Amino acid sequence: MNARVLGVIGGSGVYEINGLQDAEWQTVDTPWGSPSDQILTGEINGVKMAFLPRHGRGHTLSPSTVPYRANIDALKRLGVSDLVSVSACGSFREEMAPGDFVIVDQFIDRTFAREKSFFGSGCVAHVSMAYPTCARLSKACFDVANDAGIPVHFGGTYLAMEGPQFSTLAESRMYRESWGADVIGMTNMPEAKLAREAEICYASVAMVTDYDSWHPEHGEVDVTEIIKVLTGNADKGRDLVRRLPEKLGSDLSACPHGCDRALDFAILTAPDKRDPDLSLKLDAILKRVLESA
Repeated sequence: MNARVLGVIGGSGVYEINGLQDAEWQTVDTPWGSPSDQILTGEINGVKMAFLPRHGRGHTLSPSTVPYRANIDALKRLGVSDLVSVSACGSFREEMAPGDFVIVDQFIDRTFAREKSFFGSGCVAHVSMAYPTCARLSKACFDVANDAGIPVHFGGTYLAMEGPQFSTLAESRMYRESWGADVIGMTNMPEAKLAREAEICYASVAMVTDYDSWHPEHGEVDVTEIIKVLTGNADKGRDLVRRLPEKLGSDLSACPHGCDRALDFAILTAPDKRDPDLSLKLDAILKRVLESA
C-alpha cells in the first residue's frame, strides 16, 4: 500500500501550517515555471505534508498571476496524492455567514486570463469535470471542521471570477438568483481542473468573509471588514489542516471516485504523434500512465 502525501494550498491569510514536524522549505523546479513560493514540507501524525502559499508569502501574487500549472506540477513532483485548497470567498446565501466554512462540490468557471490545462496541441486530453472535487476527501474536511467546532456547510457551488475587482451589484444578483451559485472567489479555477489532470484528489474549503454585494444590509464589499473576518478564518483554517492527517491516516488506497485514474481514457493523441517537447513537460503529470502502458 502506498503512503499518503497530503498537500495544502493556502489562500489569503493562511501562509503556514501549525505543528509541522521536520519542517523545511523546499525549492521545486517545474517545466511550467516557478510555483508561487517554496513549498513547506514535513509530517503531522506520520502523514507527509506539503504546503504551498497560493499568493506567495507576503501575498505578492494576484489571482490572475498565480502560476497554477507550476503549483500543481510542483506538488505532483513531491508525491502529493490528496490536495486541500483553503481560500477566502464571498457568500450568496444568508445561511452561509461570514466566519462559516463551505465544502465546495461544484464550480462555475468565469475566469478568462489563465492557462487552464497541461495539455494542448501535440498531446490532446479531455478529463471529466462533472464532479470536480473528491467526495471522500471533501467528507474528511467536513468531518474535521465539525469536530473542531467550525460552522461548516457540506456542498455548494463556487463561482470563480477573474478579478481582481469584486462583483458589480448586477453581477452579484445574477450569480445568486439566476445562476444558483452559493459562494464566489477568484482562485479555485483552474486549480481544480489542473488537479484533476494531474490525478490528484482535490477538495475545496471556502472560508466565507463577506456577502459579496447582493445583501441589502451589508452593501458593497469592504476590504477592511474582510481582513477582520479573514484573521479569525485563518486560525480556523490552520486548525482544520492540522487535524486532517489524523483523520485521513498515512495509508493510501485507490480513490473510490477515480480521481487518481482520471487520465485512463482521457488522452486522445497517439503516442507516436505526441509532441516530444510537450511530452517532456508532462513527465510528472503522465508518469503513472506511461509506467502502466
